[in-house]
Amino acid sequence: MRMDALGLGAGRCPGWLCVAATALLGATVLCAAKRSQVAAANGLAWALLPAALGLLCCAALGACGGLVAFLAACLVPAASLGAGGVLPVGGRAVLITGSDTGIGHALAKYLDNLGFVVFAGVLNKDGPGAEELRRTCSQRLSLLQLDVTNPTQVKEAYLEVSETVQNTGLWGVVNNAGVLGFPADGELLPMSTYRQCMDVNFFGAVEVSKTFLPLLRKSQGRLVNISSMAGGIPLPKYAAYGASKAALSMFSGVMRQELSKWGVKVAAIHPSGFRTGIQGTSELWDKQEKDLMEKLPAGVRRDYGEDYLLELKSYLLRMPAYCDSDLSPVLGDVLHALLAKRPQGLYTPGKGAYVPLLIFCYFPLWLYDFFISKLLGIEPVPRALRTSEARNKNL
Repeated sequence: MRMDALGLGAGRCPGWLCVAATALLGATVLCAAKRSQVAAANGLAWALLPAALGLLCCAALGACGGLVAFLAACLVPAASLGAGGVLPVGGRAVLITGSDTGIGHALAKYLDNLGFVVFAGVLNKDGPGAEELRRTCSQRLSLLQLDVTNPTQVKEAYLEVSETVQNTGLWGVVNNAGVLGFPADGELLPMSTYRQCMDVNFFGAVEVSKTFLPLLRKSQGRLVNISSMAGGIPLPKYAAYGASKAALSMFSGVMRQELSKWGVKVAAIHPSGFRTGIQGTSELWDKQEKDLMEKLPAGVRRDYGEDYLLELKSYLLRMPAYCDSDLSPVLGDVLHALLAKRPQGLYTPGKGAYVPLLIFCYFPLWLYDFFISKLLGIEPVPRALRTSEARNKNL
């Protein structure tokens, strides 16, 4: 292909204008994304689209015609990012599940402080998390005994919320309740872990959503599902957790399409690593580790080796060091999803949370796998592989 066909030869001035406009648009998109808490991965995609279109137009239409088409394409994402606004709080009512600890607990306090009427669903209404919410929040906040895997409690929560909001309606539902399970290779995880993750992280969120959707349709409100970075990209050791969160993310996408005709907006939140306490206590780790060990077939246990299995718990112990204790990026994105006139379908709060998603979506899988392996560091090698490697060296 000749250089002047792209406007980089004799007519290179428009070509350079395309490059400059691309850089300007990219910076504008990322700044707008940061200000409005839009997922940066979406922002990068918006920036790359007109850049690619501009180059194609330059090739097909010549430098001047391509520049005109390119600048016109730039106006689309710029107008999209600049449009919209934020609705007033106005005492809007929001239900949050999993408010005992972590994101749900912090979100209940945050929204209460902003003036929302908060219904905080907790697993234990007499537990320390619930007690702290009673002590620190306003009288607007109501505590609900809500195990999302218990259909009776979900129905009772619906009746209580309906009676309280009456004509004012329920504006939002935030499906936050979740469990992590014991991080381990997918082959090692017992089926009970897969079932628990699906029951809480997916089926529980679906049960709550279906139960409360009549109220959301009436108010033309918001459904916000707290998924995970592991719900959008494959991460080693998270087969059960990631699969359940991926199911939740897909559910969110389908509901976003289906509920748009009712005026209900749906968003999925994919946080990166935050210290939420989802991994549980050391007592819970011991119980999960024991359950894993007891259910391993003898052959699998022999192939992986005792040292490999014992190393799994140390992975849990190292997790907090890689997690951010500041939950404000997540809280800000949930608030944006609840109040923005044009909320995003996907939010990726957390430092660099969009980078693995970007690599996974737009680059070869081998490159993504290499990136993740370097990000997670050196992992122990199962005994059978170590033995095989040593045997091959001796040959």
